[in-house]
Amino acid sequence: MDPLRAVIFDLDGTLADTERDGHRVAFNEAFEAAGLSYRWSVEEYGQLLTITGGRQRIERYLQSRGHSPTEAAALAATLHRDKTRRFAALIRMGAFEARPGAAELISALRAEGVATAVATTGTSDWAVPLLDVLFGLDAFDVVVTGSDVTDLKPDPAVYLQTLVRLGLTATGVVAVEDSANGVQAAVAAGLRCVAVVNGYTRDQDLSAAVAVCDDLARPGGVSVLRGEARWADGVTVTMLRRLAADRA
Repeated sequence: MDPLRAVIFDLDGTLADTERDGHRVAFNEAFEAAGLSYRWSVEEYGQLLTITGGRQRIERYLQSRGHSPTEAAALAATLHRDKTRRFAALIRMGAFEARPGAAELISALRAEGVATAVATTGTSDWAVPLLDVLFGLDAFDVVVTGSDVTDLKPDPAVYLQTLVRLGLTATGVVAVEDSANGVQAAVAAGLRCVAVVNGYTRDQDLSAAVAVCDDLARPGGVSVLRGEARWADGVTVTMLRRLAADRA
């Protein structure tokens, strides 16, 4: 039997590069609309991304700026609702594109009978519309978001829930991530993990991934930052099959 049974993808930064010119912009607009002077620069936002979850990110930031824990929690909830609404509007405007090679990889996997899923800590309010706009929801057998679990990455909860919904164990399942928190979550769930970095995650500790590339795919090949030189073709069905077979 083919050892590759399913591939589980992260969303932000992995299937679409949405952080710098998407989430960050929406956060800043929410700050402005609330009459707050806070604005997250490109560099500062990259540092804040080590905090998983948008509401948690705002709450931690507000506390660092002198807001009491109670005030920070309440304000973060309000700001996050507004930010989500603004980000969803960007999605409807067609502001985002899939990372090169993402749609082709998903289609190739499905054509060969491999299940595809998404495990993201983003909320369903924007994650589901983004997936629908970029790929169509029928491109995935299972989608699990941060709205479905209590603990966010690096906790493995979202991956464990995805495996449950797929009806699979970790055997024969490979994860594709972009960040240290994501890789840690996938590995903690027992999965082999491939990382495809972006500008924010290139220098993170991705040593738990079996391979680290600078993109999913690119004409002429990708740069392999960690792992075997044979992965220079990028994240392909062949690569994922080999990784699953190595574990089998």
